[in-house]
Amino acid sequence: MGKRTISSFAELEALVGQELGVSDYLQITQDQINKFADATLDHQWIHVDVEKAKRESPFGNTIAHGYLTLSVLPYLWEQIVDVQNIKDQINYGIEHLKYNQPVIVDSRVRLAVKVSSVVNLRGTTKASMGVRLEIEGNRKPAYEGEIVFLYHFNE
Repeated sequence: MGKRTISSFAELEALVGQELGVSDYLQITQDQINKFADATLDHQWIHVDVEKAKRESPFGNTIAHGYLTLSVLPYLWEQIVDVQNIKDQINYGIEHLKYNQPVIVDSRVRLAVKVSSVVNLRGTTKASMGVRLEIEGNRKPAYEGEIVFLYHFNE
């Protein structure tokens, strides 16, 4: 489908109810998990102790932090859409986020995005996007929810 370009409120509003696209797959490695643990001070064994996780984890290996899987959303988002003609973009919120499935180390994930709603708030565009982080080979996504952006288009 390729990267979608959006340049105005009207273009974005016309996409309500439609899928914007799907990113490429990204592999979640143990090195990423370890660096995320260091950055967030969350060194729980299920994430960083490979040998113990292989022995004791119900998943048979380490798993990515839920917040790590959420933190790759901007990287994957950039593969799907290019919002142009804006003064600024603000991450406004995350709503109804539910983690459905752990991401086991070395799994590959990708982001699917659908435009849920677009509202004009006195010149500011509030856009709610349905997001789903899919795990390759798994029918249940890692998470689903809504991300909300505020865009100030140059119009």
